[in-house]
Amino acid sequence: MATVTDGQSRSPDSVREFTLGAVPGGGRARPGEHADDEALSLRCSVPAEASRASAVRRLVAEHLAGLRLAAGQREDAVLATDELFANAVRHASTGSHDSVTVTLEWSAGTLRVTVADPSPARPRPGVADPLAESGRGLAIVAALADDWGMAPPQPGAAGKSVWFTLRRRGGTAT
Repeated sequence: MATVTDGQSRSPDSVREFTLGAVPGGGRARPGEHADDEALSLRCSVPAEASRASAVRRLVAEHLAGLRLAAGQREDAVLATDELFANAVRHASTGSHDSVTVTLEWSAGTLRVTVADPSPARPRPGVADPLAESGRGLAIVAALADDWGMAPPQPGAAGKSVWFTLRRRGGTAT
């Protein structure tokens, strides 16, 4: 189940809930253009399964479609989110009962994406062998994002959150 919150109001009218992959309104989580100062957020919990990655990418892309981001920034956000989701599934999941929570927040021209998982293990950027097929996720996030880091879980919760931010750059995509 995902929760989409639009605008700065947190009234029940500003929240829409849906099952991942069945977004109301023709498949778009957030149609239309939005002002830089309009706060938008999306939070969804997804089973910690690699097979869910494409649905997460699609949901993030649809949610960001109406934001005034510079050319390429939407794709950067989708790729960085995909890398964090893949890391959470691969390194933090202990079984199919686990879930990963993806949160997108847009405010004042800055996008913050947080991926929370049930493992307390801190992410460790490494140096991948040039011929390795994996091991570059955090390096990709660092290269695409303006900032990134890790946060402990909310009080009383297990796990951690890994986040990144992108600030809107000059020029907007259409």
